[in-house]
Amino acid sequence: MEPAPTRLPGPGAPTPHTEPGEPSEERKFRVLVGVTGSVAALKLPLLVSGLLEVPGLEVAVVTTERAKHFYSPRDIAVTLYSDADEWEMWKQRSDPVLHIELRRWADLMLVAPLDANTLGKVASGLCDNLLTCVIRAWDRSKPLLFCPAMNTAMWEHPITAQQVDQLKAFGYIEIPCVAKKLVCGDQGLGAMAEVETIVDKVREILSQLGGSQHS
Repeated sequence: MEPAPTRLPGPGAPTPHTEPGEPSEERKFRVLVGVTGSVAALKLPLLVSGLLEVPGLEVAVVTTERAKHFYSPRDIAVTLYSDADEWEMWKQRSDPVLHIELRRWADLMLVAPLDANTLGKVASGLCDNLLTCVIRAWDRSKPLLFCPAMNTAMWEHPITAQQVDQLKAFGYIEIPCVAKKLVCGDQGLGAMAEVETIVDKVREILSQLGGSQHS
């Protein structure tokens, strides 16, 4: 496993979450949450809170610019990174590159929600923002979980299944979307999995990785 980066400039290093009575020197398991411009980004504060209830987890968030429309940074209890942080950090050759530092820092990446646009970018290898750069540089020996979320008509387009299959071929793990009444009023498949389901999947992966103390 690559060494963790030192404290990052800009917004600062992700803040550890320590349970009462837990040894502060214990190695934490680091989860990087990516959030994209789906209306399901409304659930980001709830998702972060759910992850922080898992003992021993450190959490940080990488957001796309469009995702910011759906939540308030004041409601996010961990360090939040966006595109501006990448460019403000690097001034000269010796400076750290944020998407590489975050790639090294994280033990697991969770993209929730993954909207149709970013799904297409990741499947095609495009990396035009901080989040997609982290994903493109991701160490595929580490878990990457993704939670698709989009309108039913978009979900049912033939290209969607192809792109989801491509992400699976990369070794990424899908947390399937669910059928429900969407915010737009449509009823059907395409909604992001429930937060509880997502957190339970993270716990399962931790257990598989031998982190039974986190489960």
